[in-house]
Amino acid sequence: MASELAMSPQLEQIHGEIRDNFRALSNGFQKLDKIKDSNRQSKQLEELTAKMRECKRLIKELDREIKDEEPRNPPDLNKQLNDEKQSMIKELNSYVALRKTYLNSLGNKKLELFDMGAGVSGEPTAEENVQLASDMSNQELVNAGMKTMDETDQAIERTKKVVEQTIEVGTQTASTLKGQTDQMGRIVNELDTIQFSIKKASQLVKEIGRQIATDRCIMLFLFLIVVGVIVIIVVKIVNPNNKDIRDIPGLAPPAPSRKLLSLRTADYLE
Repeated sequence: MASELAMSPQLEQIHGEIRDNFRALSNGFQKLDKIKDSNRQSKQLEELTAKMRECKRLIKELDREIKDEEPRNPPDLNKQLNDEKQSMIKELNSYVALRKTYLNSLGNKKLELFDMGAGVSGEPTAEENVQLASDMSNQELVNAGMKTMDETDQAIERTKKVVEQTIEVGTQTASTLKGQTDQMGRIVNELDTIQFSIKKASQLVKEIGRQIATDRCIMLFLFLIVVGVIVIIVVKIVNPNNKDIRDIPGLAPPAPSRKLLSLRTADYLE
């Protein structure tokens, strides 16, 4: 029937992917009968469950495309497309029922096809909400599938909001960290400048200290010379006959000597 439908390229691609997954599911359940080890059976069931989830997503995408193209298609084609979609939903539910049978035989209740919060206290699991395909009409299958798809959409929207909030918080955090990094860079530059200034000031203080020490030595030397000259003058005045102390060039002899010299000169003139 699918080959007779005049599908758009987009619908044909989605339809082909769904059929490929159905073939993989059929082969997977056939292999499951040959597996004897319970752990390997559980692993195989997990892989088949992932295929079922992918089929559910593709069927929902197919339904969306059918609704988008419905105004452009003739009524007969729309009916055929909807019948094909319902057939796929029914086939998927048959695999769900088959999976449930294997789970019951394994005693493993951890694998859920449509995991919508199973395990929360007071809420039924997805397994309990799945009806056997043989007990449901086509319309019930469609309604059940649409309900599951809507719930999945809501979960995806919630996940998108969480991701957007996480990205926003990450952006704000990155901006804050960048500002703090820039501020730390400025502080480091200022510290380097202060350290350089301290080194220059230290060198200047050392240079000034050396100059002051040199000046003090020179002043002390001059002071000692002046004190020595004064001491010699005082000693010569007090004890003019002391021959151990030589006369200082440029200074006049003591007063008594000048008086004695004057008297001798007067006696000679007489």
